[in-house]
Amino acid sequence: MVTEAEWARIRGGLHFGQVFEGTVVKVPRPGAVGITVDIGLGVEGFVDVLLLPEEGGDWPLEGTVADFEVWWADSRQQIRLKPSDARYLRNDFMDFVERFRPNWVSEAGRPVRDPGLPASEELAELHTEGLPANSS
Repeated sequence: MVTEAEWARIRGGLHFGQVFEGTVVKVPRPGAVGITVDIGLGVEGFVDVLLLPEEGGDWPLEGTVADFEVWWADSRQQIRLKPSDARYLRNDFMDFVERFRPNWVSEAGRPVRDPGLPASEELAELHTEGLPANSS
C-alpha cells in the first residue's frame, strides 16, 4: 500500500483509456468477482467482473500478460482497468458502455480525478456562466 500523497501523485498522472501492459496476478473466482492485474505502479489494478466475459473460462489466466486500459480510479487505492483485448471483454461491451457509461469515448484521454471534486475547467465555467437555475 502506498501513502495517500503517493496515491494522489499516481492518480494525478492517469488518463482514462491510458494503456498499460500488465500481468494477471489473481483470478479468485472466475465468473464471479474480477481479476487483479499488476501494471507496475505499486497500486493494485483490478478488472471488474462486469467488464469480463460471462463465462469464467474465457477470462485471462494468472500469468497472462496483456494490455489494459484505465477505466476508473477514485479515492480508493486501486486502478480500475478494462482489457484492451476484445477476447477478454464481455461480448456486449459496446452495448454495456452505451447503457452505463455513454461518455466513455469523450472521457478517453482525460485525466482521472475523484468524481467528487470539480475540475478547474468546470469551476471556471461555473464562474463565467453562473450556476444553473436549480442550484442552491
